[in-house]
Amino acid sequence: MERKHGPSCLGFPLSIFFIVINEFCERFSYYGMRAVLVLYFKFFLHWDDNLSTAIYHSFVALCYLTPILGAIIADSWLGKFMTIVSLSIVYTIGQTVMAVSSINDLTDYNRDGIPDNIPLHIGLSMIGLILIAFGTGGIKPCVSAFGGDQFEEEQEKQRSKFFSLFYLSVNAGSLLSTIITPVLRGEECGIHTKQKCYPLAFGVPAALMAVSLIVFILGSKMYKKAHPQGNIMLQVSKCIGFAVKNRFQHRSKQFPTREHWLDWASEKYDKRLITQIKMVLKVLFLYIPLPMFWALFDQQGSRWTLQATTMDGNFGAIQIQPDQMQTVNPILIVIMVPVVDTVVYPLIKKCHINFTPLRKITVGMFLASLAFVAAALVQVQIDKTLPDFPKEGQSQIKVINLGTDVAKVDFGSGVENVSVESLMATNYMTFDTTSLTRMNIAYGNQTLNQPLNFPGKERHTLLLKNTGGIQTELLLDGLTSKSEDGKNQIRFINNLASTINITMGGTHLGDVKNFSATNYTSFTRGVKEIVVFADNSLTCKNQSISFGYGSAYTIVIQECNNNTLALKYVEDIQPNTVHMAWQLPQYFIMTCGEVVFSVTGLAFSYSQAPSNMKSVLQAGWLLTVAIGNIIVLIVAGASKLSEQWAEYVLFAALLMAVCIIFSIMAYFYTYVDPVETEVQLDEDEKKKMENEKSICENGTGPISQCEL
Repeated sequence: MERKHGPSCLGFPLSIFFIVINEFCERFSYYGMRAVLVLYFKFFLHWDDNLSTAIYHSFVALCYLTPILGAIIADSWLGKFMTIVSLSIVYTIGQTVMAVSSINDLTDYNRDGIPDNIPLHIGLSMIGLILIAFGTGGIKPCVSAFGGDQFEEEQEKQRSKFFSLFYLSVNAGSLLSTIITPVLRGEECGIHTKQKCYPLAFGVPAALMAVSLIVFILGSKMYKKAHPQGNIMLQVSKCIGFAVKNRFQHRSKQFPTREHWLDWASEKYDKRLITQIKMVLKVLFLYIPLPMFWALFDQQGSRWTLQATTMDGNFGAIQIQPDQMQTVNPILIVIMVPVVDTVVYPLIKKCHINFTPLRKITVGMFLASLAFVAAALVQVQIDKTLPDFPKEGQSQIKVINLGTDVAKVDFGSGVENVSVESLMATNYMTFDTTSLTRMNIAYGNQTLNQPLNFPGKERHTLLLKNTGGIQTELLLDGLTSKSEDGKNQIRFINNLASTINITMGGTHLGDVKNFSATNYTSFTRGVKEIVVFADNSLTCKNQSISFGYGSAYTIVIQECNNNTLALKYVEDIQPNTVHMAWQLPQYFIMTCGEVVFSVTGLAFSYSQAPSNMKSVLQAGWLLTVAIGNIIVLIVAGASKLSEQWAEYVLFAALLMAVCIIFSIMAYFYTYVDPVETEVQLDEDEKKKMENEKSICENGTGPISQCEL
């Protein structure tokens, strides 16, 4: 170490606060960028949901696969300090490239709003994401371990509190960025073409990453900097390889059995290295079940967010959007970490319960499993409110009667003589597509027989009117699922005699001919002003009903006269009725699990690692997160479960099974003190050398050894 003692504040080395601030800014940068990433893929690059999701999870997995690279660089080449500085520069460049890639004035746009030179944006985005993944992943195992290095051996209590403070800064950065960057993205910017302001949403995280780098460098003179101790990963790999090779070479010969398979490397490698590798492998073996926890935890940003899109986010004065529910986790973390450290753990200790780190991790896994059971129960309630959308081989039809008489429609297939009163609508009726070939309409004294041909798995609306004969218009609705962003889908039907122009909530919907409909347009919740301009220069206004979340309405323009706008509302998809507050229990349980699992895991990884392999073990801990993301894709793809609640139960059951396995593994684990073990090894080596020296001085030792 370059420095043994230094200035302190509140019982901590002063250097710790530079590291904590650095971590706060870096996490703001990472989570801020990640919060809008999928929306950038979908709405700026115009990728579909599957591709956007696949690239997103691939990026997250890469971010947690690269820590092993950072650990190797830190422990064998640059040291933790220079590794953090170097890769933070790469990280900052990556964030800057992402901000540049999203500038909408780089290229022209076609009529559909898609960039003409889309490969340029995609290329820059992929370069930026790769640089970010190597940057954030590379420094990840180094920063927490570097913070642990700042404490003296007798400051174990302060070091334990540091890991809680460190985790608190992670979640504080995550919380603020998850709130702020979606707001920045929601603004419109651009010189020639106005688009959602992704350059600002990516630019602010880039600026925060630059601040993170500057703050870290400012504390340089205060840090204790451990020098790299050789290519430890290469030594470890060679030692393990030699032990395996040596064991199999002598498997058929008579050799004394050895206590551990790694002891077969003792002919070539010293006892200290072999013992250190044993300690690391014991912990890494314990890590095998842990990815399943992260497989559940990381679904807060995917499955749970999608679940929130089918729920009501009206909290009175505050209106919560589905993706904003993710902020519940960091808010609870900021509250619960100090509560658990200062209240819960001391109470458990007073009850004389030996709440060891591995027991804490086990409890964390159990709580995460319960959180998914809670999510499944909420999903069951949501499913009761969801509309029945057509499946493969089915079609759905709704009839809206815009005329003045009662209409009767016969679709056959068991759905005969459907009566529709004037200015009324039916619910959606489901048909087998193959049997839905014709319809017969009786309207007053008139009849109409019309052929039908549906491709299936679609919703349709049949408009009827009896002005000078039976008029029909078959609309393809295109709504086969709930809105994924919680917005309301609204369309208008013109039942006036002339063409009209419609504006709603400041959004211009264009001209609509008589007996025609607009496409569905997305609107946020609340009351909107509807303005209609008729051909006779008449302007009519009216306030809409208060829209909730995730609904779909067809609004019929009935009358525009003397500034009176008469409207008829037809509900196509009912608004979300299960409140988002019902997600709070599952978030609370999951956060409780995270506090006892993740904070403990960071501290446990540091405490059980030899002095020269701490970053390697931290990287192993972070590697479990990457594998957890991969598990989500594998299980979700292979399960083929049609019901979302069933998938939640499947994940809960898998984690519960893994939890039981881990508890058995933890029971047989023996905690070690790496410092004490290394001191004992040094003393044994010293005694051995003294004995050999004494033997040689007495003339009783082997000549060859004493000559050396």
